[in-house]
This record gives sequence, C-alpha cells and structure tokens, in this order.
Amino acid sequence: MEYSYLTDPGKVRDHNEDSVTIVKNKSGEILMAVADGMGGHKGGEIASSIAITNIGKRFMAASSVGNKEDAIAFIKEIVSEANIMLYKYTTDNPESKGMGTTLVLALLTKDFLLFGNIGDSSGFVVKENKLYKITTDHTLVNLLVKSGELTEEEARNHPRKNVLMRALGANMTVEMDIFDVETDVDGIFLCSDGLTNMLEVEQIEKVLESDLNIDDKLNKLILKCNHRGGTDNISVAYLKKEAK
Repeated sequence: MEYSYLTDPGKVRDHNEDSVTIVKNKSGEILMAVADGMGGHKGGEIASSIAITNIGKRFMAASSVGNKEDAIAFIKEIVSEANIMLYKYTTDNPESKGMGTTLVLALLTKDFLLFGNIGDSSGFVVKENKLYKITTDHTLVNLLVKSGELTEEEARNHPRKNVLMRALGANMTVEMDIFDVETDVDGIFLCSDGLTNMLEVEQIEKVLESDLNIDDKLNKLILKCNHRGGTDNISVAYLKKEAK
C-alpha cells in the first residue's frame, strides 16, 4: 500500500485555502482528508487548516477506531468538534464571519472503508482503473439536478455551481454524510473541486493508470489543471492498494 497527497494554489489565487492530510494511527488504520476553505481575508485557509489539523490529531491520538459502528460515531464526533472550533473562531473574530470549509474524508481499516463529506470536495474509489464517485455534492446546483430542474450538462456550466448548501463552520451543528463502502477496491482518491472543475473523470483516470510513481501522478494532475488556467486551489490525496 502506498499513498501521497499534494496541494497547490493554482494560477489565479494569491494564496491556498485548501488543506490536505493522510495519517496513520498505531493500529495501522488510515485517515485521508481534504478541506477546501472559504471566506474573508485568510479565512478560508484558517478554516481548512483548523479542520484538518484537529481531525488529524484526534485520529492519531486514538489507538484504534474500533468496529464500524464505533468508527462512524468517532468520525461524527471529531467532525463535530472541528465544526464547533470553527464556529467559535468566527464568533471570537468577527472579521472572519462567513468563514467555513468543505470536508471529504476516507477511513480505511483492515475490515471496512468509510467515506464522509460536507460540501463539494469529492471522494472516489478506484476499481480496475476506473474512478467511481462515492460522495454527493452539497450544492444548490446538485439539488436542482436531483429535482429535475437542471440537466447534468446545464449544471456543469451553471454560474452558481459553487453555491454550497452545507459547510463546516457555517452553523453550530453540522450534518456529515457517511458512506459505507466495500473494501475490495484498488485505490481511494480524494480531491477539492479545483481538480474536478478543471479535469474530466476520464482525464484523471488516465493519469492514475499511467506508469508514473504515485507522487509524479499527483504532480501531473496539478500540472494539467494549471495548464488549463488553474482558476482555483487544487488538492489531491491518493491511496493505492497493493496489486492482488
């Protein structure tokens, strides 16, 4: 098993509001997480950093997440803690009002694989060189697609496609979607929308199935986004399981 992560400010933004990590605890369980921050002067980078740092610390401090039910409860608990920290920060620092962050995470143990998300950062599994999206975007446009008011094509270029319906730090409480996924996958791939807004799924697949080493694959994905304009920060986290 090998894994790596990378973040880049892109070509347009003057600072990076994304944060990303992959951590392993004493039991060999692995947590991957990507957060895409937003709001105010430096508010976004503070929000994503607080979320990723504290979630990572809490995971590392736990010797094991336990069984699947325990793990789901643990994920909800540490995400809720991060949400309260962000909400308190905006209360104590009024200039950061509107600060928040998306969050997508994956938790892999020898017995199960869980995904969780808030907002529009994406979580995928890799099976036989194909990417399958697990998470659902919490956006206004996605809501309109589900209700039949917009087509997928209309949604792709909609002027309000980045309007979030859910974000970490926006309210005192937050609801995270949890997905229980079969463990017979070849890999796990998380990213901020800075990647998916620039590259089609097929383009990402092509890079992941190439003969490059894992770090070079992530570098190439970011390079491709920047060649296309790099209009947003770009973050990726990739775990590749050993070949069977």
